[in-house]
Amino acid sequence: MRALLARLADNEELNFLLTNRIPRRSLTRFVGWLAKIEQPLVRDLSIAIWRQFSDLDLSEARKARFRSLHDCFIRELKEGARPIDMRPDLLTSPCDAIVGASGRIMDGAMLQVKGSAYTLEELVRDPAVVADFRDGTYVTLRLTASMYHRFHAPHDCRVEQVRHIAGDAWNVNPPTLKRVSLVYCRNERAVLRVSLAKSRHRIALVPVAAILVAGLKLKFMDMPADRQHGAPWVRECDVTLAKGEEMGWFEHGSTIIVLASRGFSLAPTVAEGGGIRMGEPLMHLP
Repeated sequence: MRALLARLADNEELNFLLTNRIPRRSLTRFVGWLAKIEQPLVRDLSIAIWRQFSDLDLSEARKARFRSLHDCFIRELKEGARPIDMRPDLLTSPCDAIVGASGRIMDGAMLQVKGSAYTLEELVRDPAVVADFRDGTYVTLRLTASMYHRFHAPHDCRVEQVRHIAGDAWNVNPPTLKRVSLVYCRNERAVLRVSLAKSRHRIALVPVAAILVAGLKLKFMDMPADRQHGAPWVRECDVTLAKGEEMGWFEHGSTIIVLASRGFSLAPTVAEGGGIRMGEPLMHLP
């Protein structure tokens, strides 16, 4: 069964059709409801099906039993499972991920994939953020469904503002990124404006939701109850976080785009298509 599912997943056209040409928002709401059912048979069957579609590994989970599929999705890890590189001249990865497009932001433009660009303005809808990062550095971090779904502060920092932008629920996997333009700018997302401790440097984290992502949660702030509001939902804040401290979580896999101001550079171990774990080097500070 798993071999058959793997062959289906490798068929890009079929993968795209099955995960996008469906009622994306309705299916996402349904999965969000189903995942939170705390009934042993539903829980066990859901997790078993999930295992058939992924390389789910729960050996690092803090607990061995889960109340529901949702509880398994947002699992915490055992103490020490993700060592944090504490060198002060490094930003660390906020999450476990596969590295996507990355590099210099060229006059406000970034790559979704080779040959397909989008702009900071389309992504964040905030002129102040555009001004901070239009000639900076970016890296796209894609979380797959089986990965650890919580994300953490990449440096000692202060979160100054959270902007939530309503949107669609396109898949963010490679087949979709090749076929649909501006995917990150179409989907529901948040923009976290962050200043680094003891420096003038700024970064931003842009968690992007996707199909089956039944919610984006922040540990330090309640997100809007109405996820399909009109104008962006904006809240000023003053939240101090230590490097590696938990910031929030996805309720399924998705993407975080990290934006950094001019002078940051990617760590030499960061390469498109490669894996990275939360706490590992991501960027060097100027």
